[in-house]
Amino acid sequence: MKPIVSSFEEAVKDIRDGATILVGGFGLVGIPENLILALKKSGVKDLTVISNNCGVDDWGLGLLLKNNQIKKMIGSYVGENKEFERQVMSGELEVELVPQGTLAERMRAGGAGIPAFYTPAGVGTQIAEGREVRSFNGKEYLLEKAITADFGLVRAAMADTIGNLMYNKTARNFNPIVAAAGEVTIAEVEEFVKPGELSPEYIHTPSIYVQRLIVGKQEKRIERLTTK
Repeated sequence: MKPIVSSFEEAVKDIRDGATILVGGFGLVGIPENLILALKKSGVKDLTVISNNCGVDDWGLGLLLKNNQIKKMIGSYVGENKEFERQVMSGELEVELVPQGTLAERMRAGGAGIPAFYTPAGVGTQIAEGREVRSFNGKEYLLEKAITADFGLVRAAMADTIGNLMYNKTARNFNPIVAAAGEVTIAEVEEFVKPGELSPEYIHTPSIYVQRLIVGKQEKRIERLTTK
């Protein structure tokens, strides 16, 4: 049985200043929104955050950004956040932009214990400047290092009390690889079931990757509302 904590504040209490955290989600889909809110309340600062993007100005990781709690952001897309742009232009925020597929593979490699790999993405661009490039079968590849973090924050639709997780449709996105690459993975879930109630073929993250569980209601905000 995995520890099931009673409050989101308790779930993140050991995330200290200067920690490195991986956060699941894509846009606002599948983000651990209550864990992010608890981090905002905690006031923890100088965080290095690794996620596909940094939320929007008033929700998700954008809340930590607006509160000046993020020192460095590693991600692949930052176009929905004006505060992000302001902090980058003013020199307040350090940013490492990574091609989306490379970012996903760096996380996956970290969770699998693979220290580095070669990819064609980025060869011949500014990303490759000062980096190792090797040729395989007549084609050049760029060396990329794996990503791991002190903590991984994920959101799941369902979990059993052993810690097996199931994600809902596209909310699966980055969450499984974040769960694997975090040294301590904290899962925010919408519903608990008993061991054995999750069919094995629907378990997306095995319990071995999960260290802490908490259940909570989601707002599930829409990132960009389009009406006809």
